[in-house]
Amino acid sequence: MTGTHLEVGDTAPAFTLEDQDGASVSLRDFVGKNTIVYFYPAASTPGCTTQACDFRDNINSLKSAGYQVLGVSKDNLNDLKTFQNEQGLNFPLLSDPDLTVHNAYGAYGEKSLYGKTVIGTIRSTFVVGPDGKVVLPLYNVKATGHVAGLRKKLGLD
Repeated sequence: MTGTHLEVGDTAPAFTLEDQDGASVSLRDFVGKNTIVYFYPAASTPGCTTQACDFRDNINSLKSAGYQVLGVSKDNLNDLKTFQNEQGLNFPLLSDPDLTVHNAYGAYGEKSLYGKTVIGTIRSTFVVGPDGKVVLPLYNVKATGHVAGLRKKLGLD
């Protein structure tokens, strides 16, 4: 049920998923670019909204530093489109309903939620370099302040 954790230097698992508009988006579309792929539990929930809006508010500085952002959840396309519209999100939201990509990245499995062990999406972020290799794998990230911490780790501040 749980994928293995990715390490720096691993080849990022390839994927093609539909975005909020039903268009196919593949990781290979971003070869030659730095890509931030982040996994979040559910659209329109408080923590996921905080995290998505953090990326939204920082998208221009991330893009100017050469980074693309892709959000991935198990939500259906209608929920992703609603989330995008309600929050004015300016990057693709990808649907992974069967959790294939979550599992390939190790972003699904046991986690602690309010002191209980549950199975679900592990809030995770991966920076994939232009060569398709994992530059920075981050598991169990916090929604609040995530982009600032990511920028610091990437030396963008």
